[in-house]
Amino acid sequence: LYLPYKPKRRTKASMARDKGLEPLALFLWDQSDPTPLEQVAAQFGMPAEEALEGARHIVAEMISENAEFRKAMRAMMMAEGRVTSRAIEGVPDPEGKFKMYASYSEPAAKIPSHRMLAIRRGAKEGVLTFEIELDPQQPHAWLRARVVRQPGDWVPHLERAIEDSYDRLLNPSIQTEVRLELKDRSDEEAIKVFRENLENLLLSPPAGRMTVLAIDPGIRTGCKLAVVDDTGKFLEDAVIYPFQPRNDLAGSAKTLASLMARHNVQAIAIGNGTASRESAAFVQDFLRQANLTRIFSVTVSESGASVYSASEMARQEFPDLDLTVRGAISIARRLQDPLAELVKVDPKAIGVGQYQHDVDQRRLKQSLEATVESCVNRVGVDLNTASWALLRYVAGITERTAVKIMQYRNEHGRFGSRLDLMAVSGFGPKTFEQAAGFLRISGGSNPLDMTAVHPESYPVAEKIAASLGATVAELIARPELIEKVKLEGFTTETVGMYTLGDIREELRKPGRDPREKFVAAKWRDDVKEIADLKPGMRLEGVVTNVTRFGAFVDVGVHQDGLVHVSELANRYVKDASEVVKVGQIVKVQVLSTDTKAKRIALSMKALEAAPPEPKRKHFQEAKPEPKKPSLDQQLSSLSSRFRVKP
Repeated sequence: LYLPYKPKRRTKASMARDKGLEPLALFLWDQSDPTPLEQVAAQFGMPAEEALEGARHIVAEMISENAEFRKAMRAMMMAEGRVTSRAIEGVPDPEGKFKMYASYSEPAAKIPSHRMLAIRRGAKEGVLTFEIELDPQQPHAWLRARVVRQPGDWVPHLERAIEDSYDRLLNPSIQTEVRLELKDRSDEEAIKVFRENLENLLLSPPAGRMTVLAIDPGIRTGCKLAVVDDTGKFLEDAVIYPFQPRNDLAGSAKTLASLMARHNVQAIAIGNGTASRESAAFVQDFLRQANLTRIFSVTVSESGASVYSASEMARQEFPDLDLTVRGAISIARRLQDPLAELVKVDPKAIGVGQYQHDVDQRRLKQSLEATVESCVNRVGVDLNTASWALLRYVAGITERTAVKIMQYRNEHGRFGSRLDLMAVSGFGPKTFEQAAGFLRISGGSNPLDMTAVHPESYPVAEKIAASLGATVAELIARPELIEKVKLEGFTTETVGMYTLGDIREELRKPGRDPREKFVAAKWRDDVKEIADLKPGMRLEGVVTNVTRFGAFVDVGVHQDGLVHVSELANRYVKDASEVVKVGQIVKVQVLSTDTKAKRIALSMKALEAAPPEPKRKHFQEAKPEPKKPSLDQQLSSLSSRFRVKP
């Protein structure tokens, strides 16, 4: 709407206006004056053809700045246009990342976000060029039907103005708008994928409170060990060298045994980086020989651990420790509680998205922070063990308030009640109202403090318990009692049935963690690298990333394999997230491997029972060939599809 009034550089139309040719352009546009065109054009003190050319430039600009026409062209290009990409001649693509898009075309209306973002990345890296192609006959015909209203000698000039307007002005401008709209749509989709993956990762099942020994695997530099107690407190670190060049198996086993005995280790977490499988095999042999079968070992994703270990937060937490030891501590804590540890890492560093560096970074940051906050509040936070990094995501609590809670806890010891929060500097009634329901206290003075029941609803919970002739503690210990209560009798002006329903649900499973039970994937002992994989092999793996085109699965060979969306199930799957989620343990079959390109193709549907074949008919009636619509019918159809209401 603003475009006609927008200040612009000198154009062919503005130069024509400077020559006084706007009346001639309006004469062409109005199509109502019967005066011969040559006679009108001769009045402007220049050759008639020169005057008419200038008038056509003005008409072309009038068409290109018409809001109704632009809206229709945009809709037409989105509906009928094709995204077409081509390799730029002479520009190498050594890794073959954009080989698929070297000569590619797909309807703009249907192109999925990952392909659009891949093409844009190729263009950004100077490997590809792309545009939105639309057969010009369609927009030319649509515009002609609206601009040319009366027969006359102005018709050829208007038609030339229409073609010039579309080819020189409208098409480049609308292409830019459509490209931005496709980028915006792709960003939205990619951010949604990242958000869903991050949510599933943050809500991964925790192994729980136990003493954990973590191994950050390494070959030349050795494996870094770190032990943390059941609250995540760092106890001790060490380095072992079980691999080449030292090959110190005996010394490594001795160090491992000493740490485990001294700290009563209950689980071993092994980072999934370089030498992960070799470290896992060493640990399994050690546990078997030492007859420590009660202790389990599990491979843990170390995505983002190096980012955390070099961060300001890690330096504040462990100022005297080496980066590698900080990384090992993070691996141990991820086994205990993934959510509590992963909130310390920038979500973009966790690597569960698609093309996250190509999307709108501000929108991505806002979306991911909202996801983290949602997950933290859904699970709840133990007030006496949570770090300030976790507390800051609780509703109503800022980073500054989280640090003050930590300082108060360090000075005064454990919180005995939620009400003790009111003694924390800066923790006022409003913050308490927002945050209290998401903070848990185990073994506190009030048993309701370990539940999601908000303190303002404690009197209601106490009345419900009293109506059953029991205390709140007895009601929590025997949740089946709540089934006998008729909630309608407890409504007040401030407490309605929704609140009472929430209280009942919480008392049915007080303090329950909404996350699933922890289960570890089992790797095959004979598979440690891509070369060990053979087509037809059946493996167990963990989903590490889900995109719209498929799921990446870690099968224990340092390189994730791809289960393409077409290989997820024996049915049509539009979106991989319909079938799998990040952190899920799945069974897959190897389809093919490419050691040089480090690519592994996997299938899940190959392990499913084949669907029954549909019953076939004995014969099928031949359908008559549809008649091709005439040009008038095509124009009529286009008019109805792209009609713009005023």
